[in-house]
Amino acid sequence: MRKDELLTRTKWFGLRIIRLVDALPDTSAGRAIGGQLVRCGTAVGANYRAACRARSRAEFVAKIGIVEEEADESAYWLEMIIEASLLEKRKVSDLLKEAEELTRIMAASRITAKG
Repeated sequence: MRKDELLTRTKWFGLRIIRLVDALPDTSAGRAIGGQLVRCGTAVGANYRAACRARSRAEFVAKIGIVEEEADESAYWLEMIIEASLLEKRKVSDLLKEAEELTRIMAASRITAKG
């Protein structure tokens, strides 16, 4: 996947996360999980953008590792939303799949760049 495609994909991921968080119930769990999810979900695109501007291979590896962590954390919070029945699984499953795919893409990029 090309850099520009990933820039767009990670930005759309963040936007979809924002919309999903807005749909969470206004409960203590919904607010707590929503806050965590919006931070890590939007950080995926922001940190990928920063990785694209890395000044060295080592800096790229470090920054892409952060993107991987944020995508994986997003997957965790999406799983929590499903398992806590805060939203219907069908409303979350596509976004969870995207978080898992982004995690794998970033892990592969990190390994390749580190190689």
